[in-house]
Amino acid sequence: GSLSATAQEHLQKGFEPLLEGFRYLPYNDMEALNELVGENTIAVMLEFIQGEGGVIPAEEEWLKKLYTIVKENGLLLIADEVQTGMGRTGSLFAYEEYHIEPDIITLAKGLGSGFPIGAILAKKEVAAAFTPGTHGSTFGGNPLATTAGLATLKVLTREGFLDEVKRKSQILKEGLLQLEKKFPFLTVRGKGFLFGIQPKGDVGTFITMARERGVLLLTAGSGVIRILPPLTVTEEEIKEFLQVMEEIFAAYALTTQGV
Repeated sequence: GSLSATAQEHLQKGFEPLLEGFRYLPYNDMEALNELVGENTIAVMLEFIQGEGGVIPAEEEWLKKLYTIVKENGLLLIADEVQTGMGRTGSLFAYEEYHIEPDIITLAKGLGSGFPIGAILAKKEVAAAFTPGTHGSTFGGNPLATTAGLATLKVLTREGFLDEVKRKSQILKEGLLQLEKKFPFLTVRGKGFLFGIQPKGDVGTFITMARERGVLLLTAGSGVIRILPPLTVTEEEIKEFLQVMEEIFAAYALTTQGV
């Protein structure tokens, strides 16, 4: 099911046959929204910040138009909050940043703070379609997983926790933008504690250089360094990370002149 929903063919390869009925449109493309609704369209699914697609935030005007089309046509809006949810952007869910109400939300990753768990949230009228016995799951309702999820929620909803996430993520943002300003071969984008750095050059080189200095990084899509610190990261750790990244980019600039 989820493999059918993604537009990334390299992830689908070898796992066919896929479910029929999915259509894909380019992200942040206003003109493409004219093709959003087909004869059999019942729902639109999207990330408010693309993760595997390269850490690309949704443009507000594009999202506003998309939401208008969804409402005018009586469609369901499904928010993929697997990467952006659970406080990652500074709000409990990323959709809150855009003042939009999805009908269905998918969650995982941060929900269990490292313990494997996934969940679907839905508005009452949508959830009513799921009656007892409608859908079975081998590991659904796992006591350890649900306990980890509950403990995570208690921390996230603790007074002042998300405010602190916003404060610390602003330090990260300002530091990354300073790096972008200092090194013209970088492009920085993102929100909260989900940022992407797109350099001109082999991303693997930067990943290796960071690892040699004690910093573990991930890629996002093709050619993007993904920055995903834990929500509990300290201000000192953020500054240490930024210092390491500055050293890496400075070394790269000296050897290649950033091209």
